[in-house]
Amino acid sequence: MRWKPKAAAAVVGAALIAGTGGVFAGMGMNEEASTSGSQSEIESEPEADGLDKVEQVYQIINEKYMEDVDEQELIKGALEGMVDELEDPHSAYMDRETTEEFTQSLESSFEGIGAEVSMVDDTVTIVSPFKDSPAEEAGLRPNDQILEVDGESTEGDSLHDTVLKIRGEKGTTVVLTVRRQGTEQPFKVEVERDEIPVETVYSDIYQENGKKIGYLELTSFAEETASEFETHLNELEDKGIDGLIIDVRGNPGGFLTSVEEIGDLVIPGQETVVQIEDPNGEIVRSVSALHEKKTYPIVGLIDQGSVSASEILAAALKEAGGYELVGETTYGKGTVQQSVQLGDGSELKLSMFKWLTSDGNWINEEGVSPTVEVKQPDYFYSAVLSPEDELSKDDIGEQVGIAQKMLEGLGYNPGRTDGYFDQATEDAVRAFQQSTEGLETSGVIDENTAGEMNQALLELIQDPSNDKQLDAALDLISTQ
Repeated sequence: MRWKPKAAAAVVGAALIAGTGGVFAGMGMNEEASTSGSQSEIESEPEADGLDKVEQVYQIINEKYMEDVDEQELIKGALEGMVDELEDPHSAYMDRETTEEFTQSLESSFEGIGAEVSMVDDTVTIVSPFKDSPAEEAGLRPNDQILEVDGESTEGDSLHDTVLKIRGEKGTTVVLTVRRQGTEQPFKVEVERDEIPVETVYSDIYQENGKKIGYLELTSFAEETASEFETHLNELEDKGIDGLIIDVRGNPGGFLTSVEEIGDLVIPGQETVVQIEDPNGEIVRSVSALHEKKTYPIVGLIDQGSVSASEILAAALKEAGGYELVGETTYGKGTVQQSVQLGDGSELKLSMFKWLTSDGNWINEEGVSPTVEVKQPDYFYSAVLSPEDELSKDDIGEQVGIAQKMLEGLGYNPGRTDGYFDQATEDAVRAFQQSTEGLETSGVIDENTAGEMNQALLELIQDPSNDKQLDAALDLISTQ
């Protein structure tokens, strides 16, 4: 299988600092403690304000705490705490190790599961799995919340701590406990890590209603994406395309300059591609330098995994170009981050600007809406089947319901999807097992059957002939 993952160029979320807890001593001890001399007198320190108070607390902890403390961890905690106070999931302090990991993700390849993550409501959340990556093949979806990594809770961990746990050498596996919208119970997903090459633009040509439709898929906006886009676009135009589909579904974003340069290639000249607003409210517009509007129609493909730079391009196509957008409302990230190097290998990644659409709209937490809304078949949004125990007749539960929906999508009609394992469900399981090499025809969903069902559904999702959004875009553009 050809790998087509995205460069992880989008900004990661803010770090999470654990709150206070435990027992606060010194408010009153029992008589035995007092007479034994274990109670200390309350000490006072000179009054301090602002950063002087931070320094004061640091010195007191460092010198008087009852156990040894790591000075660097104290400093790191203070820095992360300041950023966390912003309550901005896209700003983060990254120590040297985390910065190196992040920088590695912008290089030609890295090892991991291939997914963009962020911190949402204090929970590490999948923004978008990279196309054809181990994360996608394992069934991870946008907005999946990661509750555990290899059995260890992520509660209280920073985003970067969790990312470091998930990353690992090619060939090793990691087990994620995931909570998905629409499901009541968390489920486990085993992902085998692999080398994730960074390629960002792919092209194809479709024949539809006698017309030759060019197709460009952007998997992120990395440093070379605009150059790659121009090369692929020129090749398609040399072949005489009658229309162009630009697909940014599942694209987690990337560099602002990259999307601005792509805007120069497809957005009509002198139209605004994006507007950047600084903290003082001053706005700088990026205007397309394209000499002539394209002679063929363009359609954009979007979904909830289209983030940031993807949304800039989608909004520009819609508002400045007057082009159609097909799919689902995008993620809704309307901020721009810049990295500040702190001299010791660490970095502060900070939201410094808002970006506005061509018409001046701020889509933060709202997203860009399609002009033609098209949802994928229900099985595209299915949770992963991962039962703790075998599923068999008369069992009831959410995993049974997931299995029934998967069977229905695979063409083995169980007759119901309410989570009750009846005779018709058993017959559907048997039919699937009979058609799948290496499975015992038992009518029981064991680990092997669940794994084969997950794989079969993934192959169904990856088959372009089942892509309703692409079908709608091809039909729309071929009639223009």
